[in-house]
Amino acid sequence: MKESGKTYLLTIYRLSNTQTAVHSVDVAKALDFSKPSVSRAMGLQKDAGLIEIAKGGAITLTKAGVKIAKDLEERVAVLTEFLLMTTDVDTETASADAEKMAFSLQDSTYKGICNFVKEVQDK
Repeated sequence: MKESGKTYLLTIYRLSNTQTAVHSVDVAKALDFSKPSVSRAMGLQKDAGLIEIAKGGAITLTKAGVKIAKDLEERVAVLTEFLLMTTDVDTETASADAEKMAFSLQDSTYKGICNFVKEVQDK
């Protein structure tokens, strides 16, 4: 899955944790994307079985969509912690950079970072 598709899933996941219903307009606003771009992307996510769209337009993640979004959220959290441990940046910068990194790291690299963070935390 491309980074943009993951970005949409993570955004829907985060919005669904803070509001009762998520619509394309909410996603567009959160990402500062045009509504037509988001609508097209939602169609692709629906076709991939990652979201469902109700008649009123409310978007929900399927089990597969939730799994991907939760995995991404966990990656962002671990990578944020890693950056805070190893760099002299503030939390906001670490979080923003971690989100970018979460989409592009190979699984083996991510696992290595997880092991490092766990070792440091266990000391």
